[in-house]
Amino acid sequence: MRKRFEQQFEIGQLLIHDARISLKCRDSLLELMAALKEIFINKDYNEKIFCVLEKYILEGKQRTGRKGMDLWHIFVLAQVRLCLNISYDRLHYISNHDKLVRQIMGVEKVASYEPIEFEYQNIYDNVTLLDDETVQELNAVILSFGHDVFKKKEAAPLRLKTDSFVVESNVHFPTDYNLLWDCARKCLDCVSVFLDKYRHISGWRKIENWRYEVKGLMREVGKASVSGGKNKDKRVHQATMKYLTKANILVAKLEREVPLIPIHDKADLALICMLYHFMEQMKKHVDLVYRRLIKGETIPHTEKIFSIFETYTEMVKKGKMRPNVELGKKLAITTDQFNLIVDYRLMPEEQDREIIPELADLILSRYKVSSWSFDKGFWKKENKEQLQLAVPKVIMPKLGKLNKTEQEEENSRSFKRLKNKHSAIESNINELEHRGLDRCPEKGYNHFKRYIGLAVSAYNLKKIGHQLLEEERQRILLKQAA
Repeated sequence: MRKRFEQQFEIGQLLIHDARISLKCRDSLLELMAALKEIFINKDYNEKIFCVLEKYILEGKQRTGRKGMDLWHIFVLAQVRLCLNISYDRLHYISNHDKLVRQIMGVEKVASYEPIEFEYQNIYDNVTLLDDETVQELNAVILSFGHDVFKKKEAAPLRLKTDSFVVESNVHFPTDYNLLWDCARKCLDCVSVFLDKYRHISGWRKIENWRYEVKGLMREVGKASVSGGKNKDKRVHQATMKYLTKANILVAKLEREVPLIPIHDKADLALICMLYHFMEQMKKHVDLVYRRLIKGETIPHTEKIFSIFETYTEMVKKGKMRPNVELGKKLAITTDQFNLIVDYRLMPEEQDREIIPELADLILSRYKVSSWSFDKGFWKKENKEQLQLAVPKVIMPKLGKLNKTEQEEENSRSFKRLKNKHSAIESNINELEHRGLDRCPEKGYNHFKRYIGLAVSAYNLKKIGHQLLEEERQRILLKQAA
């Protein structure tokens, strides 16, 4: 039976309301704790946060049974992890030893009383209950709370900035020959599981030798491909043929032996399906390696796979010197004058200019906007015309040669002033990358999306907490001056 939050008023219990946050330290964790404390104290936003969590986590579940982790604990730990960009191991340590975090969670007691402790698996299982849809609704509540903290009047327009960057997925740099090795390795791993479970399976006495030889041949192809010298093409051709011959023998053996593997339960069925999947991927990459390195073909981009595990991964080229290629997904963010993120969206196989119509419809239906700035990558005549119907100032530098009217517009004082302010979003992106959006360690596309949403919410809460602590510092200075 999971509950919102119940703080037992026991002897030695430290209350959330009484948590003291130092004004002399500017650590990001303190700013996050200040925002979380204020949300908990504020009855309206407290209720909104818990309503969202209950809607997605408790819906359809019985109100009886063993007590689970409180919703407030889940919310706090999820924000701490992304605010500090830490692993679950570090989060486990903080949840049991950081006094301020524990007091904001409502579990801290004074010394000499038996502490409440959390297990690693308990933390992991509960924090991962949050999905992308839940986090999106939580972000909407946090954004509304942030505008209240920054004292934005309800009718006051926003000054927006939009830009995109790449969130890298957790993959190695892909080549067709090392992806072929990945497929072979996973096929052998699946077979090994069956061998451990069913000792009577024969024909795989040399399975470790298979692994050793295929990996060695893959490395030979890699060395031949990157090295120079005479007869390089001949050496690459010979190494590739040895590699492909071994891979084809392994494919033939798998096709012969796998149908004989016993299937006795659901776990066996799931594993055999995975095995067949990697066998198909192995055949595909045998073909790709043969076409590229033996026949000399140029493989079309649509046929390439950049990871056999994180299949959503794209190879993104944004025209930068470093890095010139990034492996992941493009993410577009829109920030306001308070540096809060009002919208974020993944861009699967999309260019910057393609997202403007949908983005404009969503944001303009929610907010009044006085100005909106972009970089040249978003330029499209139709995009600018659409935005100018609802936004007084649209800063979208033209990509290409300017006519006389466009040159006058872009040389105007107001255009230059807002264009110069657009660079602030670069610092927002840099801070987001410090909140964990440089490289996502999660596995699977759903977890990838949730991870991005949590990073955005942690970023917004940190900005809100910074404002709260700054206001408190100003109040103390005014009091001392008086």
